[in-house]
Amino acid sequence: MQAVASGSGGRHSYLVTGYTEARQALGDERLSKDTAAFFAGKDSKRRLHPAVAHTMLASDPPRHTRLRKLVTGAFTSGAVAAIRPSITRLTDELLDRWPAGGPVDLVADLAVPLPVMVICELLGVPETDRPKVRHWSAELFSAGRPDRTDAASHAVAAYMTGLIASKRLRPGDSLLDRLIAVRDGADRLDEEELVSLAVLLLVAGHETTTHFLGNAALALLRHPAAMERLRGDPDALPRALDELLRFDSPVSTSTFRFSTEAITLGGTEIPAGVPVLIALGAANRDPERFPAPDRLDLDRDATGHLGFGHGIHRCVGAPLAKAEADIALRAILIRFPGIRLAVPADRLERRQTRLVSGLESLPVLL
Repeated sequence: MQAVASGSGGRHSYLVTGYTEARQALGDERLSKDTAAFFAGKDSKRRLHPAVAHTMLASDPPRHTRLRKLVTGAFTSGAVAAIRPSITRLTDELLDRWPAGGPVDLVADLAVPLPVMVICELLGVPETDRPKVRHWSAELFSAGRPDRTDAASHAVAAYMTGLIASKRLRPGDSLLDRLIAVRDGADRLDEEELVSLAVLLLVAGHETTTHFLGNAALALLRHPAAMERLRGDPDALPRALDELLRFDSPVSTSTFRFSTEAITLGGTEIPAGVPVLIALGAANRDPERFPAPDRLDLDRDATGHLGFGHGIHRCVGAPLAKAEADIALRAILIRFPGIRLAVPADRLERRQTRLVSGLESLPVLL
């Protein structure tokens, strides 16, 4: 548990690093995610579009409960199982383009395009528009460039507003079409909620999965015995994904929370009205919860990892992300038995922002 001074006024924010404290914080209703309430009346130069700033992810019950109930059915294990053939087809299409022997950038040539293709197919985004979507998503996660982040938020919100309008004129059977029509009794999404939810699914649905794929592939490439073990028993991969997520978490720090009243975490007193950040990556390497945390151990029971969060805000798309990783890593292991790093691991550059941690590139030889 750490307290970090921030701002010219000597205010503090709190960083939670221990596993027990992180799990407690993720489930504590006194830590609000309602960013609109926290920043109300505060002078801010930020100009994020409301569809990005006020998503389901940045809300508390009862609004969060209502919105999540309307969308969660699209990401059940059963719903994801139905689209596995589509994910497999897209994976094979990408791997078929890899040149014999390589070199190949596993990030640029698989980890980036696959999740984009999957979520765009789910939402019914036309293929010609997908490069724009990928660009806007990358801009939204631009560390230290709030101007670019804000501009991208308006661009992607405007795009999704237009796509929703076109689908109302020509309905189809995509996830976005189902969200337009979804009801829970008399309840349904209003226009602002619909745009916000579509933006959230579009962006969160692939950025973190890209880092999940890249980080997991690198972990296996750096641990040849583990890679050979999974190549010999690919059906063990779904269980191994939890350890891979724990070992190198694609989400390093959870999204914004603040204390609505004074609370105690790990013996630290936190006053009301201050930001509380939860370091998921650090919690997943807490030796009190995961002995020898810096060792990749496929026999470890890592199901309690916090890579997808915990509590009511646990990632709704977790089954989809794990399905994509299972299919993609399985295909690589089977199709490319000689795959290896093309550069020393210490020369790889990481794309590190406050939220996510992943690789800029992952050059491999096949």
